[in-house]
Amino acid sequence: MDLQTLWFAAVALLWTGFLLLEGFDFGVAALLPVLGRRTPDRHLMLRTIGPLWDGNEVWLITAVGAVFAAFPGWYATWLPALYLPFVLVLFGLIVRAVAFEWRHAHADPRWDAAWTRVVTGGSLVAAAGIGAALGATTLGLPIGADGTRVGGALSGLGWPALLGAVAVLAFSVVHGALFLALKTDGPLRVAARHVALRWAPVAALPVLAWAGLVHLRSGTPVTGALWLVAALAVLLTWARLRVGREGQAFAAWGTLLAAAAATLFGAAYPVVVPSTIDPAFGVTIADASVSDYTLTVMTWAAGIGLPVVLGYQAWTYWVFRQRLTAEPQHTGPQHTEAQA
Repeated sequence: MDLQTLWFAAVALLWTGFLLLEGFDFGVAALLPVLGRRTPDRHLMLRTIGPLWDGNEVWLITAVGAVFAAFPGWYATWLPALYLPFVLVLFGLIVRAVAFEWRHAHADPRWDAAWTRVVTGGSLVAAAGIGAALGATTLGLPIGADGTRVGGALSGLGWPALLGAVAVLAFSVVHGALFLALKTDGPLRVAARHVALRWAPVAALPVLAWAGLVHLRSGTPVTGALWLVAALAVLLTWARLRVGREGQAFAAWGTLLAAAAATLFGAAYPVVVPSTIDPAFGVTIADASVSDYTLTVMTWAAGIGLPVVLGYQAWTYWVFRQRLTAEPQHTGPQHTEAQA
């Protein structure tokens, strides 16, 4: 495997890891108005993601940073063409982070409820923006011969962007419900499992449609097999939920995303930004890559630093692995994110 292909695979892996990890806390936040109507349930839901959400966002920074460092031509075409959705993503993540911190500034139920709504809103905006950007990228953007977007700010936000946004939102909601079923006990666990059992088959449809369309355009027998794995993972998720195996269902739902992402990136390779104007205008990894020397230095740096980061994050998940129950929690200003 040449270094350009290796780094393309690394970028795909980073985006998949981001959606797997950040997806469940997007989903938990989206479900707050549905499953968190009672204050103890709302606080319990936020406690499940309190120690994890900011660490999960590191995957987004690393994914975009890897694109910038390894494929600057991809970055230079991609971000300006999708300036609007990426601004929305940043806005959603910023207000969400502020809301997580400011919820504890006052011991006032109305203050807490207001900032909790901001957590939900920011998460929905960020998830939709990321889905729109990835959907428009994998299904094509109006890129001209000079590698820039043709048309106005909304020219790249057609039905592919809408499909991507719906797919990421739908996946995240069920992912969040499965995470709650895995991490909590009591009535909230039962309610979350019911939501996941009811909506998993429906939520999988846009994800499968998105991956299927990219496969039909430029896929191979391998990506076709990966798409079938994604479809079978949906059935396994539903079957495991039926018998109360939340952990196995969570793993199966994650397999859906991993297989669908592998289908998307595998079918798109070696094109990183396809053009809807003329296929010849699409940006490939050969067009966008830095030199082999730079990729070699990056590979050594990643080989040393990445295991440390992954080990630290795995340790964090291990420390906070216990199920949580709705217990009376102090809500004063000194209340920490790990508690709520």
